[in-house]
This record gives sequence, C-alpha cells and structure tokens, in this order.
Amino acid sequence: MSRSLLFDKYEGIGNDFIVVDAEDAHVVMPDLAVKLCDRRFGVGADGVILVLPPQTSSHAARMRVLNADGSVPEMCGNGIRCVALHVARTKPRARDEQGAMYETDAGVRTCRVEPAGANAPLDVVAAAVTVDMGAVRVLGERRLSLEGEESEWSPMDLIEVDVGNPHAVSLRKPSRADIERIGPRFAAHAAFGKGANIGFASIKDGNFIDLVVWERGAGLTLACGTGACAAVAAACWKGLIAWGTSVTVKLPGGHLAIAVEDDGGHARMRGPARHVFSGRVDVTE
Repeated sequence: MSRSLLFDKYEGIGNDFIVVDAEDAHVVMPDLAVKLCDRRFGVGADGVILVLPPQTSSHAARMRVLNADGSVPEMCGNGIRCVALHVARTKPRARDEQGAMYETDAGVRTCRVEPAGANAPLDVVAAAVTVDMGAVRVLGERRLSLEGEESEWSPMDLIEVDVGNPHAVSLRKPSRADIERIGPRFAAHAAFGKGANIGFASIKDGNFIDLVVWERGAGLTLACGTGACAAVAAACWKGLIAWGTSVTVKLPGGHLAIAVEDDGGHARMRGPARHVFSGRVDVTE
C-alpha cells in the first residue's frame, strides 16, 4: 500500500530537516524516517521532525524528532528553531511576538521568531529565532579511553553536560579526519549508557568557540544547537568564559549566539532558520 506524504524542508545553519504536520506520531515511523533521510534514494536530511498537536491548549505545537538512523533524541536545538519558523509561517494564530511554547521530549521550550524587517509577512521563508533552551547542567569531567587505541586523543578528558539530551565536550579540537574516526566510538562509549553527542571545541578570545559535534544518530552534521549550549556551559564551568556571557559559537554551517546563566541555569540560543522548499513524496508501506 502506498500513500503521499506532504512535507516542508527546513535548515538551520546547515542542519536540515524534513518537517511534517501530523495528527499523531505514527505518520512517520523510524524505518520510514531512515528512507526519507537517505540523501541518494530519499529526500535527504539529518532528521525528520513531526509537528504534532500540543497536549496543552496554550502551547503552539509538540515536536517529535527522528534522527537519520531512526533513533529518537530528546531535543534538537536547530530543529526547534525550524519548527518555530514553520508554525509562524503556517499557523498565524500561534505566532506571538513574546514567544510561543513548544512541547519536546526534554520539556517545554519558548521560541521567539524574528522576521527580517518589522513588517515582514507571515509566510517569510527565513528568520532569526531565539530559544529558551531550558536548564543546562554540567555533570562533571571524566577521562575515557577507546579500547585498543593509545594516541593523542585516547584517553580524552570529556565534560558531561545535560541539555535535555546527553553531551560530552572536549575542550580540544582534533582534525576532521580524527573526529570522523573517534567521534562515533566515544558517542557509543559504554560510560554513556544510551550514548552521547560528542563536541570538540576550541575557545578563542573568551567569547568565541569553534565547535564540531558528532551527533548520536546523525553523525557529523553541519550544526548542533544543543551541542553549542553544552560547549558554552563546559567552558564556563572550567572558568574559561564567564557565566552569562553571550558567546559566538562557530559550527561548520554557521554561527549561533549562546548564553548560559550559570551551572543549572537556563541557556538562550539565537540563530537562523530557513524554509528551503515544500514537496510531496510517495511512500510504500
């Protein structure tokens, strides 16, 4: 049996998503998400995001994310910016200049969409979005080794950070080739239970971080919003950046502005989101 699935493609500094309006989460199951995200035989994306009816009527929507491998992360920072722009474009009544609330598996997040220009239309295709990312907690530092490897990068000191999803941050940044080799191994390390997103950060000038993240379920992406929050929190915890400082985080796909109030305090993220195209795909079940 086949059916047609309507979708919109969005990206946030290169982290791209297939966004689907749905009445329930069964519209796209993990196996279908894998097929849709395939960049050769599918639409191509880092993940699928379902925009679902909220469980609380005062909230704008509920977000469910499926990674490119079909796994379900608790939270996605670039994804929620894309959802906020999508809702502002397609559900005008949900748009609120003070911010609209979105339900995620990591809790409720407030997003404010800022179109370019005071009189920008509701169907604007790109905007800056500011997100209250909720509480960010640094869990501590640990030294981990990769089995069978002794090198400059193993053992490695990693700072564990909870951003609603699990992160571990190294304040040293290997080459891309080394990240591609050690990133997936650290992400699946037994020390992390269900796995973790691994950030490799280089701090510059006290308010600038150069960051690459190996994401659980998606691999080496162009951007990771929660990873940017984790990197800033880790740097603040180590005393390298002052809590509350607005930090520019440079990722391969672009820049995010991140500020973390204090250990266990809220993080705020500001960055772009863009509608790329709308489409329809025929799926066979």
